[in-house]
Amino acid sequence: MIDRAASRAVDRAAFEEYGLPSIVLMENAAVALREEALALLAPGGEGRDVVIVAGGGNNGGDGWALARHLHNAGAAPLVVVLGEPKAGGDAAINASVCRRMGVRETTAERLSSIERPRLVVDAIFGTGLDRPVTGRAADAIAWIGRAGAPVLAVDAPSGLDADSGRPLGPCVEAAVTVTFAAVKRGFLEPDARRYVGRVVVADIGIPRALLDRLATRL
Repeated sequence: MIDRAASRAVDRAAFEEYGLPSIVLMENAAVALREEALALLAPGGEGRDVVIVAGGGNNGGDGWALARHLHNAGAAPLVVVLGEPKAGGDAAINASVCRRMGVRETTAERLSSIERPRLVVDAIFGTGLDRPVTGRAADAIAWIGRAGAPVLAVDAPSGLDADSGRPLGPCVEAAVTVTFAAVKRGFLEPDARRYVGRVVVADIGIPRALLDRLATRL
């Protein structure tokens, strides 16, 4: 089990101590997300509409990387761009690849016009969120709640405090949360269950010795 601070420390130490690039971790995260997305779209997943709501940070980058994998798997991902990734970062690299591949995208302003997706992926915020959600992100969370489709959350449901398990204003209610490396402290709180749904802990390649040092035993 890890909290917000340990989650940041794990990612940082993976590079500083082991030389493991963050984009490798993002790629491994996307592969794990693909498996859960395709299972939720079963049978097959081909031709199924998947809306990926992507923020401008690394959580959004996981969404862009997932879009690439789903596109290759024959699904029909549509990325809703809530924020443009920072130039030169891992998220921007994956967004650029998706655009060269012809993955569909749209703006946050057009979110309300999207109808009847088969799956929604919440890639807005990750476990680092520590303040109330407002503005465009809050509007996107509200739309996700109205979409009428299963929701797959990336690392943590957007709007949830991953340490306390309590919502910070509007919060995504996921059918499945794929969280990376270790379960997050707040997910174990009873009140968090309605938001996290079924929790899948994905191995994204963090060295075991690093997790043993920084994680808290259940």
